[in-house]
Formats: sequence, structure tokens, C-alpha cells
Amino acid sequence: MSFVNDYFSDRENGPRARTEQVISPPVWAGLVATVQALINSGAFGLRFPDRCRDGQAVCGCDADALAAAVIAEMPGLAWPLETTRMVEDGFLSQHEPFAPDTLLILDFIEFVFASVAKPIPGKHHDFFSHHHLTFDQQSGQEEFRATVNRIFSRNGLAFEMLSTGRIVRVLPLVLGEDLKRTLFRTGDRTLDNMLEECRAKFSERNPLLRREALERLWDAWERLKSLADPGDKKRSIKVILDAAAAEPSLRARLEEEAKELTGIGNSHLIRHSEVTQVPVIDVDQVDYLFHRLFAMIQLLLRKKGTA
Repeated sequence: MSFVNDYFSDRENGPRARTEQVISPPVWAGLVATVQALINSGAFGLRFPDRCRDGQAVCGCDADALAAAVIAEMPGLAWPLETTRMVEDGFLSQHEPFAPDTLLILDFIEFVFASVAKPIPGKHHDFFSHHHLTFDQQSGQEEFRATVNRIFSRNGLAFEMLSTGRIVRVLPLVLGEDLKRTLFRTGDRTLDNMLEECRAKFSERNPLLRREALERLWDAWERLKSLADPGDKKRSIKVILDAAAAEPSLRARLEEEAKELTGIGNSHLIRHSEVTQVPVIDVDQVDYLFHRLFAMIQLLLRKKGTA
């Protein structure tokens, strides 16, 4: 099967920014079409074989067995896969584009990767007018992975399927490389573990885990502020900020930023759970706040010589 690896618009303008975190109905429809084509080709016959009645050779995919497995492993996902739903509007009803929850779609894509294999036609059985099949699982999985990643990229989705079949989030360019390559050696094992936990959770595709990463990062911020003098946090943060910037005006701005970050953590359900606090739920706001605090922590640790 041959695919276009890059399109004219990508060569002219560069690839689209990978910022979208919700799979839209048109993208879901494209993924469903891809899966349906695989079913028609017999690509699930290795795991869900339909066997020739004249012997035991595999001749295709048992679609009923596949459907049963999908329904059992993907609670909430209907089969046949829905790309539209009937919507009632007064006396009228009409089909409108539909996509399941994004996390459910991503789980399903990982299920497909684990189940797919490239069918290789062998002997043609004239009586039943079908080929007996063998399978190349690695090639089938790699072709499916390439298709999924191309769909993600073309639609600006912040997800990527790895060669293992696991889907991960594409981190924003500003922060992604730093998060991947930074080794935390703060001199405080607990703080190192907190920052590593932040890194791992922020890379997850589940928005709730990314929010947990934000909460943990603010906990790490509070611990970092006491590193220079555990008995006196005010003196400790002064020592740390002094090391970060000697020029007075910049030093003053960093101190204001430190106060502002502490205030954000105390007032937006990040470090505490009082009813007067405002929760941060929006995924873009979570990304922004994580960027902002991580940049500050990274600066202070680098000037301290521990990042």
C-alpha cells in the first residue's frame, strides 16, 4: 500500500502546529474509514481469524469476533463504529457528525495496533473464490502507525504513536525538548523525584494527569524555595534569586515573578482545596501555567548549578 509521505502545503508552509487535543468528528471519520479498510482486507485475521471451510487455512477476518472484543475492551464505544448520531430538534431529527471521547478513541487506536497485521495472499481457493492468507504483523503495524501519525499531523493533533503502539502527547515545542533532556540533580532526592513525576505526568495524553503534573510542579516549587536554608524560607528564596540574577532590575522582576507564581498556586486550586479558590481545568491554561513555572524552576536550578 502506497501513501503520500508529505504534501505540497507541508513542503511550502511547513507542518501544521500540533496543538489540538480533541479529536474532531471529521478526524474520527477518517480513522473509522482506515479501520474499515483493514477489516475488508482481512488485516485482523491473525488475531481474529475467519477460517476456510475446506481446511483450517485463514481466509479473512472474523468481524463478529473483532466486534465482540472491541465492545468488551472499549466500554462506551459502539459497534458498528458511529461517525454520526441522530439529533432531535423539536419535530425534526437529523444525523450530525459525531466523535466519541478523545481518550476512548486513543485507546481504540492502540487496540487496533495490537490486533492488526499485513495480510499476504497465498493460494487462491477457486471454489470459495478467496485467497488463503499469511500475515506480517510488524509491517502491518508500521503501516497503520504511519497512517495514524499522518492523520494526527495533518490535523494538528498533539498526539504521536510510537513504534511500540503506545500513543503519547506531543509536547509544545517551547518546552518539549527541555523536558526530554533535562536531568534533575538538585541535591535533594525528594525534589528530584517530584520533578521527574511532573515530567512523566505532563507527557501523558490524559488531561487529568497533566493537571496532576501541574499540582506536583507547584509542590516542587515550594520545596525548591527552601533549598538554600530549610529553616528560613524567606532567606532561602533570597539567596536563590540572588544567584539567578545580579543585575538589580532583573533581580527585582524575578522576585515579583516568584511572588506571582506563589500567589497563583495558592489561589487556583493547585496547592490547596478551599472553596474560595478557582480551579484550573482548561488544558491550554494548564499548559501555560506549567510552562511558566517550569521555566522559572529551570532558571533557578541552572544558576544554582543543579539542573
